[in-house]
Amino acid sequence: MSPRKASPPQRASGSELSEKEAIQRAQQGDAAAFEVLYHLHKGRVYSLCLRMVSKPPEAEDLAQEAFLQLFRKIHTFRGESRFSTWLHRLAVNVVLMKLRRKVLPQVSLEETVEPDEAGDGPRREFGELDPRLTGSLDRVVLENVIQQLPAGYRQVFTLHDIEGYEHNEIASMLGCSIGNSKSQLHKARLRLRELLRKGTKKSSGGPT
Repeated sequence: MSPRKASPPQRASGSELSEKEAIQRAQQGDAAAFEVLYHLHKGRVYSLCLRMVSKPPEAEDLAQEAFLQLFRKIHTFRGESRFSTWLHRLAVNVVLMKLRRKVLPQVSLEETVEPDEAGDGPRREFGELDPRLTGSLDRVVLENVIQQLPAGYRQVFTLHDIEGYEHNEIASMLGCSIGNSKSQLHKARLRLRELLRKGTKKSSGGPT
């Protein structure tokens, strides 16, 4: 008996579509294709919103608003960047529109940049990547301490160190100066290192 031929994949169901096909169909008004995109990207969009606003109910509302905006604007996607990059920029804009009236705490650029913990290390430049906050850190631990940052610090840290925006882009989105964006990031990193040290001492049973 000859082996049975495998049935070709069913394309009538949105669940069988690739992302590229789903985008094309969604741009033509296919609701099932849009649902495919929603399920592919809802987790990261929600995580982005949560990092920026800290409160789960608010993050859920913002994520839903981001997908409503996607539904309205998906026809404008031209494929000049990755779809995920385009979608996450759209989500960032949705969050920032909600936060637009909130004023970020100002940090003076005249303030001295602290040396490292030993007190004799090199001074760090504003906006420079901090290897102590990248690489081997447990993602869940880092996510938790990010939520403890003040709102202004958290937003700039999320946009720069997690989402990869440049300071000029962040300044434009948040309505602040490039210098203020850099100083906010610097303070966010200092605060994160402090929170991470406290967390490490607690978990090891050391003094707090």
